[in-house]
Amino acid sequence: MNTPSPTARLPLAGRKVALLHPAWHSCGTYRVVLGQIDAYRALGAQAFPVAVATDPGFAPIHRWMWRGYVDATPELDAGARHFAGAPFHAVLHPRFLKEVLWPYLHGDQARIRTGLISRSQLSSALDATVFDLVHCNHFFLMPVARRLARGAKILLDSHDLQARQFVLMNERMPWLKPVASFEAMLAQELEEMQSADLLVHLNEKEAAEFEALLPQKKHALLYPPVPPAPTGPGGEDVVIVSSNNSANVESAIWFLREVMPLAEGVRVKIAGGVDAGVKAREPALHKRYEGLFLGRVDDLDEIYARAKSVLLPTIDGHGLSIKTVEAMASGLPLVATHLALRGMDEAAATVPGLVLADDPADFAEALRHAAQAPAPNAAERRASAVRAFYEAHFSAAAYQKNLLNLIFPLLPASLVAGS
Repeated sequence: MNTPSPTARLPLAGRKVALLHPAWHSCGTYRVVLGQIDAYRALGAQAFPVAVATDPGFAPIHRWMWRGYVDATPELDAGARHFAGAPFHAVLHPRFLKEVLWPYLHGDQARIRTGLISRSQLSSALDATVFDLVHCNHFFLMPVARRLARGAKILLDSHDLQARQFVLMNERMPWLKPVASFEAMLAQELEEMQSADLLVHLNEKEAAEFEALLPQKKHALLYPPVPPAPTGPGGEDVVIVSSNNSANVESAIWFLREVMPLAEGVRVKIAGGVDAGVKAREPALHKRYEGLFLGRVDDLDEIYARAKSVLLPTIDGHGLSIKTVEAMASGLPLVATHLALRGMDEAAATVPGLVLADDPADFAEALRHAAQAPAPNAAERRASAVRAFYEAHFSAAAYQKNLLNLIFPLLPASLVAGS
């Protein structure tokens, strides 16, 4: 009698899943995508990560154009890489100039992204593969998702209401006149979402908003998988981890302008691309505190591994904060504003080891205490309440269980029957 292989017993054994994501790195979306890939493979599926370029010129055949992205994403080297992107000549077509580029000159972020990505070329291996499911991250990748589906169902991860993010982006571009409206960009977003078979959302507020906007569609709340941060060996660093987006820049400026003057002498390290955003927005403030910035860091795990506490001075932003989840995963003591916990269960605000402070003076006092407290060791971090909260809500195991329940009805009937 033949004994089935361990792989054969996995619930998604034999399934092929296209997993579309923007060709971004060093950001929350990238960390979520890594968790998705790991989840599908752990469940037995053959995952096909497809990096989709959001800038022109990144046709798959131009591999030299992708070199910087490939070098910055070594985690994806564990399996075959697949690419999609629009060639330069696509943006020179008169129709593109009129229908896509002209609206973009007025800040229509939704139209430029979907318009460019709809002109993408695909890696040859993708055209030859029949997928059982397409998992798409962000509405503007839906043109590629539809091309790959060929009868398969499409699960779309919304990653927040993007039109709101686009408005924030446009606020930093005062020369855009007239500026594309929130309503126009939202309409484009909702139009692209219509062809998905299931819409999944990262937090409760986002799910409620999209259910009201698209009541005829199927929706589900699915907290994202966030890869575990290291819980040691530990060190003496009080850290902020922050990428360069509008909300993060606003929050960093608030921290430097309002909190740091009340915590003179406390050493803080700020890791991530937010450095460039602060420098562009507030050059004098950046110069005053430039010694705190580490700039873009290739290995954020090293930052968490060597830290003693994490600061989350969030005063702006929408949707679930991935960097908050990552900080919880590290098991470190946290000092945060209430907004840093947006989109989470209300119980998050009562987790031991998490100090909440919205007033600059209160935040500075909590910062001083965190800097003076002894660094927790690896065992203490693994056993911490914040780490336990992460495990229950955002770990790979929690995500795999919830994902499997959602996608089984989407799989071809013959595969489900034979599983």
